Parts: sequence; structure tokens; C-alpha cells
Amino acid sequence: MVKFLLGREGVDPDRSGWDNRTPLSWAAENGHEGVAKLLLGREDVNPDELDGYGQTQILLAAGNGHEGVVKLLLGRDDVNPDRPDSYGQTPILRAAKNGHEGVVKLLLGHGRVNPDKLDSYGQTPILWAAQNGHEAVVKLLLGRDDVNPDRPDSYGQTPILWVARNGHEAVVKLLLGREDVTPDRPDRRGNTPIFYATVLGHEAVVKLLKEQKDINADKLGL
Repeated sequence: MVKFLLGREGVDPDRSGWDNRTPLSWAAENGHEGVAKLLLGREDVNPDELDGYGQTQILLAAGNGHEGVVKLLLGRDDVNPDRPDSYGQTPILRAAKNGHEGVVKLLLGHGRVNPDKLDSYGQTPILWAAQNGHEAVVKLLLGRDDVNPDRPDSYGQTPILWVARNGHEAVVKLLLGREDVTPDRPDRRGNTPIFYATVLGHEAVVKLLKEQKDINADKLGL
């Protein structure tokens, strides 16, 4: 059907509709690789068009884990693989946030992608991956020299603080194995990772943190 429509006169394959969404935008978001190929083969289709939220096609594909579509778009010189949306979220941040390991690998292999770029709230890809407990993605990002695993967001909350707060034991172990992670760093309210883990009842995380020599277990924050 798409082939048929593309062959008809008067059909604009790049016409935007609701929220400035184009046909390629919808195909990318929903992982329709074959349709995306057809549209990308047209000179009158913009592969890097922004929708009403500043989202590009590659960001939509990455955020939903569609590796095939991401590969297609990464092969284009006219696609910016690191372009942020209206909230400062890049394709790799969205992929990391949602735990799409394969897509994160693809993007890390591209020279024009910054794996430590901040969003509008000062949050990085590794912070989002850690916060949501995506252990495999955190491992990938920890393997990069250009990723800071201890960078706080705009509220002073570091990846390990978010992980402790949400009770992701496996990710806590990963972060505690790093010399460049401060396990007792407080946020802007003065609350530490062990404070959140204690208050929220994450016993296994509290135990891990108490085993660290540089943790003050008596300093439970406000």
C-alpha cells in the first residue's frame, strides 16, 4: 500500500499532521523498518524532521528499541544522532532510560554521539539507566571513559543515590565497584543514598552501603 501511494501523483510523503508528525516519524516510532526504507529512499523526505516536541525520527526509534530503524538512520549523513528534544533528551538518553541495550550499543559506536550529555534537568544517560534499574545498559556506559558515573543532576542527585532510592541492588553493586563513585554524596536537601534506602525499606541496598568504609551510617539526612 505504501509503495502504491508513493507512486501516485499528488501524494506528499513528507507531509506533517498532528504534532508535526510525518509518515517517517510514525514509521520510526513503531519500528516499521520496511516502510522507513521506502520513505528514506525518497529525496523529498526529511529524515531529521522535528515533531511538535522537538523529537527526531532516530530519537523516536531509539526510545522504543527499534534497532533496525536506528541502523537505517545512522547510515544517513543528514541525520543528527545526538540531537536533543524539547526536554534535552537525546536518542542515547532515551534508549538508556528505557533499557534498550542493543540501541545503546549502536549509538555508542557512532562518533557523533555524546554518551554523557545532560538533559534539561541535568540528568545523563547513565543516571536514567541506573534510576530505572537497567543493569546491562549501566555496564555499557561504565565501560566508557567519557561517561561520569557520579555526576549529579540539577537537584544534586547522583546515579547511586537514585539507584539506592529505587532499590536496584545489582546496579548499586556495579556503582560501588567504581573508585570514581562517591557512595555517601548528599543531594541538595542533604539526604544521602543510605538515607533513601533506609527510609524506603531497601534492606539489601542498606546492607551493601553499610559495608563501605566511607559511608556514615549515622548521617541519615533531613
